Amino acid sequence: MDWGQSELLSPVVRDDEVTIAARRRRKKVAFPSAASPVASTVTPARSLTKNTPASLFRQAVTPRIPDVSSILAPGGRTPRYTHTPRNALGSLNLDDSDWTNSMYTSPVSGLENTSLTFTDDITNLSSALLKEDDPGEAAAASLFPEFLASFLKHSSSAVFELLEDYQTLCQEKVDVLQWVVLRAGQNSKTAGVRWLLQQESCSWRLIASLYRDRVQLAMEDDMMTDLVVPSESEKVVMEQLFQRDAVIRQSQLVVDWLESIAKDQIGDFSDNIEYYAKNVCWENTLNALKLRRKSGAAFTVPLVTELDPDAPHRQQRPLADLDREDDARLLKNLFTLIRAGMIDEAQRLCKRCGQAWRAATLEGWKLYHDPNMTSGSIELKPVEGNPHRGIWKACCWRMAEEEQLNRYERAIYASLSGNLKPVLAVCESWEDCVWGYFKVMVDSLVEKELLSSGMAHQEVEMLPREYLEANWTMEKVFEELQASESKRVLEETREHYHIIQKYVILGDLDGLLEEFSDWLTDSKTLPSHLLRFMTHLLLFFRTLGLALKEEVFVDVLKAYIALLIRDHQTSLVASYVSQLPAELATAQYAAFLETVTQPEARPHCLQLATDAGLDVAAVTKLVVETVRERDEREFTHHSQTLETGTTKEDQKKIDVIEWLLFDPAHRVEAIKQSNAIMRKFLALQKHDAAKAVFSKLPADSVREVFHQWTAGGHSTPLTAEDDNAVREHLCIRAYLEAHEAFTDWFSHSGSAPQRPAPASEAKFTEQVANEMREKEYQAALSAWSSRLDVLTEDVKERIYNVLLFVNGGWMVDTRQDSEEDSERSHQMAALRSLCLPRLSFLLLSVLQSASRHQEALRLADIISCDQHRLYQVFSKEELRRFLQKLRESSLSLLDQGLDPLGYELQP
Repeated sequence: MDWGQSELLSPVVRDDEVTIAARRRRKKVAFPSAASPVASTVTPARSLTKNTPASLFRQAVTPRIPDVSSILAPGGRTPRYTHTPRNALGSLNLDDSDWTNSMYTSPVSGLENTSLTFTDDITNLSSALLKEDDPGEAAAASLFPEFLASFLKHSSSAVFELLEDYQTLCQEKVDVLQWVVLRAGQNSKTAGVRWLLQQESCSWRLIASLYRDRVQLAMEDDMMTDLVVPSESEKVVMEQLFQRDAVIRQSQLVVDWLESIAKDQIGDFSDNIEYYAKNVCWENTLNALKLRRKSGAAFTVPLVTELDPDAPHRQQRPLADLDREDDARLLKNLFTLIRAGMIDEAQRLCKRCGQAWRAATLEGWKLYHDPNMTSGSIELKPVEGNPHRGIWKACCWRMAEEEQLNRYERAIYASLSGNLKPVLAVCESWEDCVWGYFKVMVDSLVEKELLSSGMAHQEVEMLPREYLEANWTMEKVFEELQASESKRVLEETREHYHIIQKYVILGDLDGLLEEFSDWLTDSKTLPSHLLRFMTHLLLFFRTLGLALKEEVFVDVLKAYIALLIRDHQTSLVASYVSQLPAELATAQYAAFLETVTQPEARPHCLQLATDAGLDVAAVTKLVVETVRERDEREFTHHSQTLETGTTKEDQKKIDVIEWLLFDPAHRVEAIKQSNAIMRKFLALQKHDAAKAVFSKLPADSVREVFHQWTAGGHSTPLTAEDDNAVREHLCIRAYLEAHEAFTDWFSHSGSAPQRPAPASEAKFTEQVANEMREKEYQAALSAWSSRLDVLTEDVKERIYNVLLFVNGGWMVDTRQDSEEDSERSHQMAALRSLCLPRLSFLLLSVLQSASRHQEALRLADIISCDQHRLYQVFSKEELRRFLQKLRESSLSLLDQGLDPLGYELQP
């Protein structure tokens, strides 16, 4: 560190990444130059200042340069304490005559003039957004994919670059929405969205600042030492304090964060401020005194007779009205600048208004340091800081307690001397109050350190006991805020983003997660952008390796996934689902796939799941199982005899099988799941639905299963489960073919041609026409009968294929070495009892209708055969009915002169 420099280094991470102005420079957005005709009316957005004098002791820490791992950034280590870039306020020059116009413009005029600094694309975009029903949501909708893209782009070793990206994305949307708000109105929904994103941007800035310090601290624990080297320099003592004390260091980071927010808003004044006095302090009072001296007349209104800084207070006389107005506005604006950490600009403002003495009073906070005491060099170096800081501080404290002074003047000196009450008197918002508390806390901790080191000034020791003995902690600050008398502050304390910021400052992740859990269980719906922020915040914490409550992390992620599904952000779902535990991720993505009904979107969703590292096979299997098991009806013997139609729920089960057909490697699972679906349909006699499921499977499915097996390098037969599934698939195909053949036969048998009615009168022409109709009828009857015979043979063959299914029978597994599946075994046995008797009765009806009674009687031999044991699937009632039907065939044979079995009678 160069001890000879005029300004000390700041102990706060305040590089040019912190400020919005710097980010705009990085994006090469051109602001008007000082020579531009509009330069004086443009409000620069957070230009950098000469330094960051936000705290009395901000500049008293030496940067540490330890060896830090790559988590801080791949490009190299970011020092914890960096010098705030020394840069003027862009086009703002407080020494120019028109400095007030250049600095204090109204929000509307400032933004209108800065239209020259933005591209035409933003203007066109904001105009297009106004045409939307909800311009704010439309403009910010792109944040969802953009945040995911940033999350995927940065590795776990570049987490702080990721936070910078998050902040930049939010701020860009805030800039766009500001244009929309100006056109749509401050009370529009867009203004609410803009506020949410502004708060999120600020939160990311806070998180990056604090956790960069905390991560670095955790990495340097082994290197740090608590040894304190005695020193005669206040500055060195403070360097050592900030070096070893994380609380004061992070408290200062909070102060700087709050000041950076205020600096962002420095141009948001209600109107352009013009001072009546330009270069001379109290110019109007001075002119009045000169006039009185010349004229010798007395004042009609008593004024001060002297113009030293203490005169109004000492003489208890006022200044001229215009000077009083000037002073009131000046003091308020000075506090605004100090609240934004811009003391240098406040001093320049004082000098420009002719109050150089006031600028000097703002200089006394600097810590004293004489580098010549330890340098050992012959050449003398300039002394830094205020050797009489104790006297200065005691005076500031007394001024802050003086009730006759302007409240902003009291707040100015109170903020520099650690006097809390006058500061809080002018703090209107939550941010203002937090800034006041933390600024006083840093001041108090520093003075305690000086007292313990024996370097405290005697005057400081005479300050009120409550100040010297105050035991400030971060927790106590927020407890005080909860008891604030300001209604606005109390309301803002309960805002979501401020609650998050509080727990981030405290480092209380358990408390934060409890709040998240309460918000999720609350009946009020969380804003979508807040839920996005919560999700990425927890992902950031997990990347750092911080311990999180797993159930709350899962609940937040599931809520965000549900939001994405609701808003049809389907391309984002897979990446967030992959952050869940594996089993839960499978269930969550399966539930999502149930909602994807567009056939063209399904392959895309599966590809996204593959890219995200999800177990696609398990996901697709689960989604099919979930849909097919949704039917609560039991798998029991049906009593209905009529075909049942296909419902919407049935159609869902039919369509869901498509999830297993995109990847040939999943074909065997597709067969297994389709078998399960068709078993249920067959039990309910929903043959059309079963056929629809079967038709979903490609014709080469069985061949593909064997191909996939051999392509995997297997030389052995299929596994028992796969082999049995293929056999069951063939059994169901045989049954559906038999049922379809019967349906064709039944339809044809009921469409026999009708014999034409004979002519009522025996006219020749009518007789000829009747004969022609008769011939046509006989030809049609012959064709119909021939077709019926073919269909009868087809039905007989296909039903016999089911009844006499090879290798053990229909719906019977041949491989017994598979894992036991009691539900499947029960269903297959039930289907044998349901379907085989039915097919037997159908075949018997077909044969009897065709007068093939002898063949009908042979069916009894097949059913009673011990080889197939089909009689075991018949109930007693079914056997009784079946024998009754066979009795009818025997009687018909007897009527034909044959014996009951269809053989010729022997004489």
